[in-house]
Amino acid sequence: MDDKKANDVVLLDVHELLVITDVFVIASGNTRRQVQALIDAVEEALRDGGRRPLRREGQDDAQWVLLDYGDIVVHVFDTPTRAYYDLERLWGDAPRLDAGLQAREAISES
Repeated sequence: MDDKKANDVVLLDVHELLVITDVFVIASGNTRRQVQALIDAVEEALRDGGRRPLRREGQDDAQWVLLDYGDIVVHVFDTPTRAYYDLERLWGDAPRLDAGLQAREAISES
């Protein structure tokens, strides 16, 4: 998502709060077109690693698109929708993961 200039990428470790997933990846784009480009980039990168989403939601509207990979759930919002739902506040008890190399390693190991 870095290559597509995603805004405010946050990784939340939710494995102790939820039984259905381990990590939430939350990001936003400035336009619906950018949101779609971000989702396409995520799907391509994970497909190259042999992974396909179990479920995809919201792709038609591209205001809030969710990709569910089981252990990782990717949420990509347009900016106003992200501010409205404020998942970071909703899941405020979840520790944040470092969005750098350490976070990439954590995701690839899950």
